[in-house]
Amino acid sequence: MVRTPYSAAVGELALRWGVQVDARPIRADTDGPGDDTVAAYVAKYVTKGAHETGAGTDYRLTTWDDIDLARVTDHVRALMRTCWRLGGLPEYAPMQLRTWAHTLGYRGHILTKSRAYSTTYAALRADRAEHHGQETIPSSVADAHWRYVGSGHSPGAALLAAGIAEDLATSREFAQEAATDRGGCSA
Repeated sequence: MVRTPYSAAVGELALRWGVQVDARPIRADTDGPGDDTVAAYVAKYVTKGAHETGAGTDYRLTTWDDIDLARVTDHVRALMRTCWRLGGLPEYAPMQLRTWAHTLGYRGHILTKSRAYSTTYAALRADRAEHHGQETIPSSVADAHWRYVGSGHSPGAALLAAGIAEDLATSREFAQEAATDRGGCSA
């Protein structure tokens, strides 16, 4: 059991787990479970959680009534309502629970990007390139140093745009003259 910090709105809560608890410390040294054990543990519970609760909805909820209309299980609906209620309390405002009620209050990736138990996208790209026998993948952007180079037309494109604008103005004048000669009016 773990106790939450005291809140004026909800008091101090006791968080409990079921009878099948296997709590072991995770350490970087050799005293804890190995990388494969941790990966298997995370995979087991991530898939279990995704299967049991679903992912909420793929759209944000804007009102309490949206929760009733969501096509989700009663369990997921209860989690969404809890997020909505807690999201209205000042002490939970930084968590933006109402904004994320559609994802059951969770606003990140389902897995961490921890380099200790995961990998980076750069490492995945490098491995993929090596697998294909290339140094880099041609379709990927490898330049990490972006800079602002300006906005608007290049000098050549500006000349073309000015010529097109002039042609359009001339066409409008001709259309107006033709309408006047026919005794009509132009719009």
